[in-house]
Amino acid sequence: MTNAISPELYWTVLTAGLASVLWIPYILQRILELGPIAAFSDPRHDVATKAPWAQRAKNAHTNMIENLAVFAVLALTIQILGGGTAATALAALLFFASRAAHYIVYTLGLPWLRTPMFLIGFACQLTLLFAILARG
Repeated sequence: MTNAISPELYWTVLTAGLASVLWIPYILQRILELGPIAAFSDPRHDVATKAPWAQRAKNAHTNMIENLAVFAVLALTIQILGGGTAATALAALLFFASRAAHYIVYTLGLPWLRTPMFLIGFACQLTLLFAILARG
């Protein structure tokens, strides 16, 4: 019996790993603005930072978490069913790449690139969904 990780799950884990560190730039900006004591003890976590880029980074991180939740369920289902294909493997890789690019272009404030990166990630989700549904 082998416990090989599928490409779909591999790229999902890397995406989760990336998502786990994307809060750092925002928090560093909060520390610069408020100082370390206030940054970690301020109960008003929903107050926007003074740096627009940092607020966009926070929003991009939130968007990453929301989309990762959907993609992870699909990737886990593919893994459980053993239904991975070349298309679903490529979709998982592209999901990781598009979500990393989405974070960067969102943080930089490039909406004409942000939306295409989001849509590529969405298409990757659909690829996995349709592969699962096709198994009936």
